[in-house]
Amino acid sequence: MNLKKLIRNVPNFPKEGIIFRDITTILQSPEGLKWAIESMEKSLEGLEFDYIIGPESRGFIFGVPLAYNLGKGFIPVRKEGKLPYTTKSKAYDLEYGTATIEVHTDAFTPGQKVVIVDDLLATGGTSKAIIDLVEEMGGEVVKLVYLIELDFLQGRKVLGDYNVTSLINYDDEE
Repeated sequence: MNLKKLIRNVPNFPKEGIIFRDITTILQSPEGLKWAIESMEKSLEGLEFDYIIGPESRGFIFGVPLAYNLGKGFIPVRKEGKLPYTTKSKAYDLEYGTATIEVHTDAFTPGQKVVIVDDLLATGGTSKAIIDLVEEMGGEVVKLVYLIELDFLQGRKVLGDYNVTSLINYDDEE
């Protein structure tokens, strides 16, 4: 299935000169959503891990069904101030500014392995912040899975040698 055909390109959002890759059209397509989840699941075959971790909100959309299908737990990473229990936080740079994310301090125990799932790899800032949080808490990131990767922004360079899978790649801004 060619999911690129299902993605709506929105020019000049959220600011002038940016082409936003809108995935709501994939989510609305039963076949597209099924293909995306099943393809992400296939990319995890044979991999040993304890949890899927995903940032709000689109990491939740793909991470939760994957965790459910694979019999794993899901760990939410949220914006600062959104989690009700004791948290560990990490500030990082976004394409359009800065942000802080948090995870519960008891989300996993040292030595446990996690897979990060999100909709988009752009500059790598969010994923790198999650990697840093996981490692500071004694966990191990064994893979990162994305629906879309904007290759021209070179987010993989920020992530280093981590195992990364993307289902859809854009080589340029068009």
